Amino acid sequence: MNRNIVGRHFDLTEGIKDYVTSAIDTLEKYNLDIISATTIISSHQKHGKKGYSVEFVINLKDKNTIVITQNAPDIYESIDLAIERVKKSLRRHADKIKGHRINSFKDMGEDARAVLNFDNVETDNEDEIVPMDLELHKPLEFDEAIEALKDERNRQFIVFNDHDGLMRVMYKRTDGKFGLY
Repeated sequence: MNRNIVGRHFDLTEGIKDYVTSAIDTLEKYNLDIISATTIISSHQKHGKKGYSVEFVINLKDKNTIVITQNAPDIYESIDLAIERVKKSLRRHADKIKGHRINSFKDMGEDARAVLNFDNVETDNEDEIVPMDLELHKPLEFDEAIEALKDERNRQFIVFNDHDGLMRVMYKRTDGKFGLY
């Protein structure tokens, strides 16, 4: 990680540089591949009161940039407040990345094994139809379809004809209820 510490209208001392460097080193724990961290410390005076402004510009991989600016009357207070805000932003960014993780076929379990092994199967140029036995030859009531789904834990849905002759699909929802098409 590249670190740049710049002072505007302010002479940086070695103590301040070391303090900022140690604060930036604490950002490594988020494992976000920080490319560079630029710190701009400036001094300003408004209405006769002296204050300090600290700006952190954190460049992450994948063109993500976090910019935090903090003003305070004390330079160390300004650095501490700014670094806490940077940590909060990085934590949110890390949680967002972890929350949008894409599951692979290996994570899906037994149902995906046929898809994984499909590339290894030698196929002819002809399409082959494999006949299957129908489980039910009579129309089902909705209660019977729910019971059939409850009996088989691996089964996520059932296709059946109702008494009106319509083809219906009943499926398990993630909240434990059942849906019907």
